[in-house]
Amino acid sequence: MTSHITLDRASIAAGALQEIAARMKGLVRPLELEELEASLSTTLAARPPSGPGSGPASHDGDDVWVFAYGSLIWNPAFHFEERRVGMVRGWHRRFCLSTVMGRGTPECPGLVLGLDRGGACRGVAYRVAAAKVREELSVVWRREMVTAAYRPRWGKVDLGHRRVPAILFTINRDDPHYAPGLDERTVAERMATAVGALGPAADYLFKTEEALSREGILDVSLERVAKHARRLGAQKGPPPTK
Repeated sequence: MTSHITLDRASIAAGALQEIAARMKGLVRPLELEELEASLSTTLAARPPSGPGSGPASHDGDDVWVFAYGSLIWNPAFHFEERRVGMVRGWHRRFCLSTVMGRGTPECPGLVLGLDRGGACRGVAYRVAAAKVREELSVVWRREMVTAAYRPRWGKVDLGHRRVPAILFTINRDDPHYAPGLDERTVAERMATAVGALGPAADYLFKTEEALSREGILDVSLERVAKHARRLGAQKGPPPTK
């Protein structure tokens, strides 16, 4: 049985994802540590003011919110003080990033989620304490910014009782692995078959579906993709025993 890397805080901090990317022999370009630090610094420096309706200053201060829409919901791997379901407008959750490493291979690429333009997205917002912002977001950056496939930016997340500025990891449409316009059947076929260093793409899909369900978040498209992927997996049957 092929062993897969467990993605947790320790493996992320140790640079496991960067090591995987480095083995791709030019198929992806991992960001250097200096680039990661510069990206994080630039993002933090661009933080907008909380503004009216953001809640008591004592609750926010210099704390930072991070918006999760996929695997960060079911496996955040960083420390936080608070988590709340929230909505961001102007972006939607979509399988639009082709992956040849974590959840796929060059021969059989998988897909992972990104925030693409338009619509709205419900997810989970995490509040990171001011004293731990640099330490914790360094872990997040090592995980989400392995390459330049995402563009971190600030957006407003509606938590119901208030709106807070939060970091969003939006898709970089200029990235060579950006995969726009895939229909649900194609997405399901790729998710049902691709396997990478972090495990099957189907595992990523089903865990995201389960996490959204637990939070009371409805994503009809993702549920249809999951249903079709399960059907394809059942048709393929279990692997032969040796």
